[in-house]
Amino acid sequence: MKIPGVPPAELADLARAEDRISFLYLERSVIHRDSNAITATDDQGVLHIPAASVGVLLLGPGTSITHQAIALLADHGATAVWVGERGVRYYAHGRSLAASSRLLIAQAAKVSHRDRRFAVARAMYAIRFPGEDTANLTMQQLRGKEGARVRRTYREHAARTGVAWSHRDYDRMDFTGGDAINQALSAAHACLYGIVHAVIVALGAAPGLGFVHTGHERAFVYDIADLYKAEITIPVAFDVAASGSTDIGADTRRTVRDRVHDGAILARCVRDIRTLLLQPQPSGMIDDSDFEDRDSLGLWDDNGFEVAAGRNYADIGDVDF
Repeated sequence: MKIPGVPPAELADLARAEDRISFLYLERSVIHRDSNAITATDDQGVLHIPAASVGVLLLGPGTSITHQAIALLADHGATAVWVGERGVRYYAHGRSLAASSRLLIAQAAKVSHRDRRFAVARAMYAIRFPGEDTANLTMQQLRGKEGARVRRTYREHAARTGVAWSHRDYDRMDFTGGDAINQALSAAHACLYGIVHAVIVALGAAPGLGFVHTGHERAFVYDIADLYKAEITIPVAFDVAASGSTDIGADTRRTVRDRVHDGAILARCVRDIRTLLLQPQPSGMIDDSDFEDRDSLGLWDDNGFEVAAGRNYADIGDVDF
């Protein structure tokens, strides 16, 4: 019997993840499909985007997308993520871009083993201290070193911009209760969390399985976002606070949007997550097969290996009921 609907693309027709547009942001448009292309229609016309060239489609404010377009993205191993303006807030996502659960399994294996978790956490701190030896520091020492780095970063940007700085002080339930710089920091960090969350779910990792942070549904989001705050959100917040803005939240979101508009932070985020969770290959590169594997479903066996799925094991003679 013929299965209704458009048949999925053959593996040979799909572009490798490394050859795709990693993340494409659209807003204020109607998204449909035309053959094997995604179409985005707005008041300026119609844009055709080959579905096989897209990794993740970020759907910003004012977008509507048809069932056929979502089906086409799924058939080509892509995903859709619903986000705020220019991708600075995460709302929901569709399927992962990853075709296998290899990244998720690696994350779970590392976070559930004390020594492996410590190794990943230490690697996260090492990213923040390039050229420094952190191999023999305890978690308490690493936290102290990081705290000193963040405090120093705040002081440097306060001196650069002339913004008075005392300490981080905010109420999650009362955004306007803080002073200008604390409002700007909260708004900027929220933008970064949205970007990082979108990347994590697109890669097929778990937002809640953190290595430094723990116990929260976005623990891994906070882990990864902390790698970029000193470079992106802290200087943005001080710049906005120094500008005399009368709408701290909106101005901060727009400034973060402009700062990450070239997509470089998305590429770095992908690279850092995969480097932290997957072992580098002998060449020093990360294997791309977690995106490219198809039909890799197996059954777990207690001998530590997988056995083939899609067969009835009652037909095997040594099955004992």
